[in-house]
Amino acid sequence: MSKPDPVPRPTSGDDALAHIFLGEEGLQDPSPYYRYMREEAPMHRSANGAIFLSQYDDCREVLRDNRLGKSTTNESLLSSGDPEAAQVRKDQQMKAVEENHAASMLFLNPPAHTRQRALVSRAFTPRRVEALRASIRTLAEGMVDEFVEAGGGDLLDALAFPLPVAVIGTMVGVPEADWPQFRSLITATAAGLEPAATADDLREGYAAHAVVRGYFQDLVAERKANPADDLLSGLIQVADGDDRLSDNEIVAVTTLLFAAGFETTTNMIGNGMGALLRHPDQMARLWNNSSLLNPAVEEMLRWDSPVQLDGRTVLEPAEVAGEPVEVGTRVMTLLGAANRDPKHFEDPECFDITRDEGPPMSFGSGIHYCLGANLARAETQELFGAMIKRCKTVEQTGELRNRRRITLRGYLSVPVAVTAS
Repeated sequence: MSKPDPVPRPTSGDDALAHIFLGEEGLQDPSPYYRYMREEAPMHRSANGAIFLSQYDDCREVLRDNRLGKSTTNESLLSSGDPEAAQVRKDQQMKAVEENHAASMLFLNPPAHTRQRALVSRAFTPRRVEALRASIRTLAEGMVDEFVEAGGGDLLDALAFPLPVAVIGTMVGVPEADWPQFRSLITATAAGLEPAATADDLREGYAAHAVVRGYFQDLVAERKANPADDLLSGLIQVADGDDRLSDNEIVAVTTLLFAAGFETTTNMIGNGMGALLRHPDQMARLWNNSSLLNPAVEEMLRWDSPVQLDGRTVLEPAEVAGEPVEVGTRVMTLLGAANRDPKHFEDPECFDITRDEGPPMSFGSGIHYCLGANLARAETQELFGAMIKRCKTVEQTGELRNRRRITLRGYLSVPVAVTAS
């Protein structure tokens, strides 16, 4: 059984949150602090009034309750110790309103969210994803063959980034030559999403987002002049009766789909391999029985989710964890904590690829459930399936260190050596 190393016990919910969002120990392994939140502060109101939930049922209930929704507010949930950060957040909020960033599904609520999601979701149905599986498998097998021939390397550079960016890039219609630049741009953008982001993080994140947004504005204009057989051209042409997406909506949608389409899956694959490397008995079990692949991927998602938290704002009077909350209150669901809730998962601190207790909370729940969840699962399944077939051994060759991020959690690198089967 895998148990986390002992750490100093937090003195309060705010202390635990500080460790999760700011402390090196918490950023590398937040599970002991998540456990404190579940046991001692399952509904915790932080010093700035935000509510943090850590139990599975509470998180699921909030994410499914349409009295709570998305908001474009950019207020900090936790101080980074950088007094300049608050002003930078306010400045960015004004710019976001001017540029109508709220056109993105990420910030929409019904009926606008319902309309936009209906127009784009047809590309991500289970049937559409299954139709892509053969091409995903071919890509994965080719990349793994090259990885084996090289004797290994950084799994993120060689496999975990190239596969999902190739799949979503081809789907959306982003030229292959442009794919590499987006890894650093989206990484920088993600830094600005951190609850305790510094002023520099916020500036770099906004600047990177502006570059990405500008790229897709140009690409939309090009596709309007020269349509192609891709999702972007389809979004330009798609209509539901007389309803069409505006150019601003198309830019927002394609930016979100493309960025989320590889960033989350890259971390899902990297975190999954990290879990296997740290639990060699489970890796051996999977390599000896490939029929465990699908439950193994679900356990990877549960164990170290690529998305660790999801926020809502109370839009109308509601109850959270059985208590009334005021309109305007921000509520954060700690998805990583929910995934280790012993009320929902038996022996949750054990990484067990045979586990069968329902889906983890990693892709959220309710109307904002991750649109690309089926695609991310298929890519991860096919990549690990190819490695099981082609790699006799996979051994860690360097330290696994997480990025200093908790919202979108992933490793800096996953260095491994592999031998051919």
